[in-house]
Amino acid sequence: MRTLMAAVAALLGLFLPAGKADDDKPARILLVAKDRDHAFSQHEYLSDCNILAKCLRQTKGVEAEVVNGWPRDPAKLKGVTAIVFNTRMGGSVLFDPLVKARADKLLKDGVGLSASHWGTGAEKPAGELWLNALGGWFNADLFSKYMVRTTRLMQADPKHPICFGWKEYNLRDEYYIKLKFLPEAKTILKAKIDKVEYPVAWVYERPDGGRSFGFLGGHFHDNFGNKDFRRAIVNGILWTARVTVPPDGAPVDITAKDMELPPDPRKKK
Repeated sequence: MRTLMAAVAALLGLFLPAGKADDDKPARILLVAKDRDHAFSQHEYLSDCNILAKCLRQTKGVEAEVVNGWPRDPAKLKGVTAIVFNTRMGGSVLFDPLVKARADKLLKDGVGLSASHWGTGAEKPAGELWLNALGGWFNADLFSKYMVRTTRLMQADPKHPICFGWKEYNLRDEYYIKLKFLPEAKTILKAKIDKVEYPVAWVYERPDGGRSFGFLGGHFHDNFGNKDFRRAIVNGILWTARVTVPPDGAPVDITAKDMELPPDPRKKK
């Protein structure tokens, strides 16, 4: 009887809408961004996070909020299921001495962790902590390199939920290479850059029970207009929050208005 009940439950699960197993407790995802620090349309942290937040909210049972910098109000972190860093040196933000104790508690509680592009970086003081939290560590001053290329974004593990609902395609981005990785980190996306194959995205199942996801793309704002690009990132964030990713991938619909960038106040009139 137990075997029959388990089989029925599994079958029903195939037809249930995507979302957390416990729909009474919504997945709360906090996206940490920052003000501009690059040329217009590059590293548009806030705008890009707002796009990702809009996409995340399209999955049932998911709440998403964007903050500029690590939140000073502790209430912003209450009940958080996953944290996303699309900012300068995400590891240095998370393990800043002023917030490290709170960060350690979040990770110990199994909160999901994602980082994209420069968010995968950390300065040396936070480097090893970040490596052990995210599974990978970018630092151009110590060991990594970066270069703008157009190359094919390939799926290293098509069966992983991050690869659901999109096909391989060519992508122009600023690619990071020669990162440090933990042996347990698993490559999910890869690209051939100057005839050498490198990881572009990875996952890491942390000893504390949490899930981590790193994605190296995201330099150019225009890439967020690509549905396949958005879907891979959103799938990854949902995976870290333990939200079921549907076989066709997460919904990631946006409008042309969503892609519009606010005026750059740094530009001389």
